[in-house]
Amino acid sequence: MAKGPTILVTGAAGGIGAEIVRHIAGPGVALLLHTGANRKGLQAVAEEARGRGARVAVETGDLGDPAVPARLVDAARGAFGGLDQIVSNAGRAHQARFETLEADDLQAAFATMPMAFFHLVKAGLADLRASPQGRVVAISSFVAHAFGTNGMHFPATGAAKAALEALAKSLAAQLAPDGVTVNCVVPGFVRKARDGHRAITPASMESARAVTPNGTLGEHADIAALVAFLLSPHARHITGQSMHVDGGLLLP
Repeated sequence: MAKGPTILVTGAAGGIGAEIVRHIAGPGVALLLHTGANRKGLQAVAEEARGRGARVAVETGDLGDPAVPARLVDAARGAFGGLDQIVSNAGRAHQARFETLEADDLQAAFATMPMAFFHLVKAGLADLRASPQGRVVAISSFVAHAFGTNGMHFPATGAAKAALEALAKSLAAQLAPDGVTVNCVVPGFVRKARDGHRAITPASMESARAVTPNGTLGEHADIAALVAFLLSPHARHITGQSMHVDGGLLLP
């Protein structure tokens, strides 16, 4: 059996992260799966991935703690001997107006998204450069590009995701000579799992469908399919991109 990549996926216990795992798990693939606190959910995803033939290890931890990303990279090295690819998926939307936004909200968004990405990549940089299949994919959001869509405001999340995309582009330029690709996937409105985190109400999600040009909400699988492609050898010539999966939401 050919050896596949070792892939670290953050925020893998549910939603988009869990669906990414389903798309990339298979024989020869090694997965280091992370969750902040939902260990039960993560174990279920891990068992599903093992059932698809992947080798799997799991870790928990708050990515807002600067020590956690390096621990995840070390865990991948300890379990599988190295690291080839990173999927920076963990994050949470925070809806607020400036009247109610607190400095702590902004700091928390930056700590768990662009800063966590920074620490993950810094810790894994030598592995990525040494890998013949080095890949980094970060999950961003349309709120980094559209402000007040459907009457909703996400200033902290939008700022954090915009910073994430800028970091990813800078990283892409620096790692391109090493053959490592770095890209962002930018979802629009995505249907939430019944037990998943909701930053907006079900009624708002229905109105979001109406403002999306193709008239549908995105599914987790729509995002995961693009991530799986960007991690594959077929995407070797794609880097530094923010690729939108939004049903035309951001069409001018």
